[in-house]
Amino acid sequence: MRGPQSQPQPPGQSGPAGADAPQSPRVPARLVACPDCDLLHKLTPHEPATLLCSRCGAVLHRHKPDSVARSLALTLTALILFVLSNSFPFLAIKSGGLVQETTLLTGIRELWKQELQGLSCLVLFTCVLVPLVQMIGLLYILAPLQWGRRPALHAARVFRLVQEVAPWGMMEVFMIGILVALVKLGHMATIVPGVSVFSFGVLIFVMAGAYSSLDAPLLWDRLDLRR
Repeated sequence: MRGPQSQPQPPGQSGPAGADAPQSPRVPARLVACPDCDLLHKLTPHEPATLLCSRCGAVLHRHKPDSVARSLALTLTALILFVLSNSFPFLAIKSGGLVQETTLLTGIRELWKQELQGLSCLVLFTCVLVPLVQMIGLLYILAPLQWGRRPALHAARVFRLVQEVAPWGMMEVFMIGILVALVKLGHMATIVPGVSVFSFGVLIFVMAGAYSSLDAPLLWDRLDLRR
């Protein structure tokens, strides 16, 4: 185990952040616990560096430039893809001269008609409602910050809600199920993927990019009206 390092790091470079790290005279420091060894550090917000624990070297904070702008752009893109995914046919099944098209919402309705109400509600919640709440919530939070305004009303509560429902978003699980169905039904009928399949697949990666671009500690600092 290494002891705390007293050498301060130049701005913009990776380095350890200890309790005696220099603080900005304008921005109050905040306490951050190391995720590995629980050592408390005083960090100044908006630090343009990757900060490491002075005891174990774990990453405390990784600077993400233009976090709000990039996350907002990706969230807007995700919302457009979400609308496309629910507006066009998801799959078309050709068998015996008959063609049957289905969308994401009609698939949920068919599950309900087949007395699979639990599965129907689960798909609706995890693949439609939760992603929609995430996208609208991020737009509500990020748009005022990007335009230089004060945080929106109850923005901190909305961000907390977005983080709490995030584990319930399972679009990638649904997409894997669609791919498995394509393989298994391939010998029984001709499966034609629709526009929604491709837009839904891209939507998964765009939403992942929006979350990876988001600097949560920075966002919490900007949503704190007491600062």
